[in-house]
Amino acid sequence: MSEHFDLVVIGGGSGGMATARRAASYGKKVALIERGRLGGTCVNVGCVPKKVMWHAAEFAQHARDATHYGFATGVPEHDWAKLVDNRETYIQRLNGIYARNLDKDEVEFIAGDARFVGERRIAVGERELEAEHVVIATGGKPHWPDIPGAALGTDSDGFFTWRERPDSVAIVGSGYIAVELAGVLNALGSEVKLLLRKDHVIKEFDSMLGNTLIERMKDAGIDVQMHRSAAELSEAGEQIRVDFEDGGSVTVDKLIWAIGRLPNTDNLDIEASGVALASDGTTVVDEWQDTSIDGVHALGDVTGAIELTPVAIAAGRRLSDRLFGGQPDRKLDYHNIPTVVFTHPPIGSVGLSEADARAQYGDDAVKIYTSHYVALYHGVLEHKIPSDMKLVCVGDDEKIVGAHVIGDGADEMLQGFAVAVKMGATKTDFDDTVAIHPTSAEEFVTMT
Repeated sequence: MSEHFDLVVIGGGSGGMATARRAASYGKKVALIERGRLGGTCVNVGCVPKKVMWHAAEFAQHARDATHYGFATGVPEHDWAKLVDNRETYIQRLNGIYARNLDKDEVEFIAGDARFVGERRIAVGERELEAEHVVIATGGKPHWPDIPGAALGTDSDGFFTWRERPDSVAIVGSGYIAVELAGVLNALGSEVKLLLRKDHVIKEFDSMLGNTLIERMKDAGIDVQMHRSAAELSEAGEQIRVDFEDGGSVTVDKLIWAIGRLPNTDNLDIEASGVALASDGTTVVDEWQDTSIDGVHALGDVTGAIELTPVAIAAGRRLSDRLFGGQPDRKLDYHNIPTVVFTHPPIGSVGLSEADARAQYGDDAVKIYTSHYVALYHGVLEHKIPSDMKLVCVGDDEKIVGAHVIGDGADEMLQGFAVAVKMGATKTDFDDTVAIHPTSAEEFVTMT
């Protein structure tokens, strides 16, 4: 006999957790199903452990710069295994917090693999659950190429299992995962080869950011190789040999596939629900997070939408507000969502790229403001790393439709500017705001 719930959430990542807890706050009977560790990709093998590694890499760079500030310590020896242990301890603490929050909010947690056995009926082991509403929030997984020897490499999940730092690493990919891991490994002492299929990185961002990042990576010692398509991997003693389609090759200790992600829908028996999937396996949803089946919803990476943890959280909370909180018009606005790429230096971006703005509004309506500067931190350093900013404005009132920055502090400064862009700020609004000096953020309000 089926157990009845108001809501069953499949997936215990950030989006699923947010949806379940918000629904429970309205007094609804909620179950959450997760086959792995609570927290999903972000907490366990994504944003959180990545940011810990980024901090370590930043510390290493600051240690190299310290002598210019009067310190004689030099670069201290780094214990990779200790960092991994401390990182894992922190993640386990977060797993526990997630579990306690579910318990506190009276959400029933069910560990196991979920599969559909009907439109809104879910089986988990011997149990069968039926609900008024079901939310698919199963996230994504790394994509692997179909070439000989591909299994000799690993993916971003595998990276977080490494107990020691390899001397040399090849990273295949051009997206944010590829460039972030390249920066971390390079800063902590590995020889890094970034293998690009074409000639760009983070192509979905404004071209200024990608072009500048390639310059910064090369300047930092990363071997950026363009027009490199791996044809085969093979063992070369204890190393990995990568043969390319053009006939060249490289040999490294480790290789990371960072060539995109796929939705976690293949183990759900989703055809039993009747929910429509796109050709790439993502769950098709409308602006309300509704699928093709009444009462079945989806959110987060499994939908192929903007793949960011805060996006999934916001979509989930708004969905529960609409379904159970008496807010029928509540939904997530996917426009002007800010994001950060934790490279070295970091990147911050919100709104339209210059190319997208020109395509949408026409060349004559678009005006661009830029700033190329050196942050004060680098003032006493022999090797100075410049930063770059861009404002994309449209119309006679020069409404700001895009703000982009690569440089020190980009990750922290962008949140406030994203609020301004979301509210419809104009270039005059920025000009009329008194700058905070000396900061990098002041460049956003002093461009001419």
